[in-house]
Amino acid sequence: MPCMNPDGFEATEPDCQYSNGRYNKNAYDLNRNFPDPFQNNTVEIQPETQAVMDWIQTENFLLSANLHGGTVVANYPYDNAVSDGKLMRYSMSPDDDVFKYLAKIYSYNHATMSKGNVCSNSLPFKDGIINGYSWYPVEGGMQDYNYVWGQCFEITLELSCCKYPPEDQLQQFWEDNRLAMLEYMKQVHLGVKGQVLDVSGNPISDAVVQVEGRANICPYRTNQYGEYYRLLLPGEYTFIVTVPEIGSITRTLQIKNNSSSFSAQKHDFIFTNISTAGSTDIFNTIPDVLCMSPTNEKYICDDAADLHASLFFFLFEFVICTLLK
Repeated sequence: MPCMNPDGFEATEPDCQYSNGRYNKNAYDLNRNFPDPFQNNTVEIQPETQAVMDWIQTENFLLSANLHGGTVVANYPYDNAVSDGKLMRYSMSPDDDVFKYLAKIYSYNHATMSKGNVCSNSLPFKDGIINGYSWYPVEGGMQDYNYVWGQCFEITLELSCCKYPPEDQLQQFWEDNRLAMLEYMKQVHLGVKGQVLDVSGNPISDAVVQVEGRANICPYRTNQYGEYYRLLLPGEYTFIVTVPEIGSITRTLQIKNNSSSFSAQKHDFIFTNISTAGSTDIFNTIPDVLCMSPTNEKYICDDAADLHASLFFFLFEFVICTLLK
């Protein structure tokens, strides 16, 4: 997606310290406009935001990055937390180890990001990465929305010291970021993928695929083809796969690092006590899975559809058009 905020792009002139392109024509900051898992975001959802939300829920991508300007750092979830009046603390996601790994993949393959002190007007960032909330809180950001409701690991890449750098610097930005982008894209093959099947080999949709010790706010679920995909670092993990109102399977898997071979490890979960032969709609009556936010608000998780090993990646002439976090 080359640009989420065309209104802001048209309104902006190159400037290092300030950009009036943060807002759309209705004067809304689109990177504060998404549902938030930690606070009740009452801001009116804008058409641009709704279009992105619909896209995320339709495709259910696996790995993403959104590109911003204003400093040079890789920012990872969570961007928000349950407020206790204290700022500058860490807001840890259940997949914190994976997010730190992904952020470092980008920063250490970038020309300068891993130094952590590229911009004179910015805080120092150890290894060129930072947890979003420990930097500053963002309510209604796309990064947390994509991770919580889209089953998609997203980080925010701040790529320029200037908010809106001049066009003649774009070629150098490309050279600085090219390797990092390619290496980051390869990480879509981390972890494990497969299907949840019945005894006849038919796919089971809407099965809940959980990893022990990783309590995601919205449980990961299989798509209409029974497919699941889970980004994980190498190691031993216990999977609990549940078909609501039917039963569960528990399996311990040893996950290897297959990202360099461009294919995640494959493992299918087979329910030997279930047969869906002759009825592809048997699971259409399974109730929606509720997401419980840290603020104890309940959300319905939309159906996961078309879960392929896709990459939701904003690859464009990067900081020309951005949300400007």
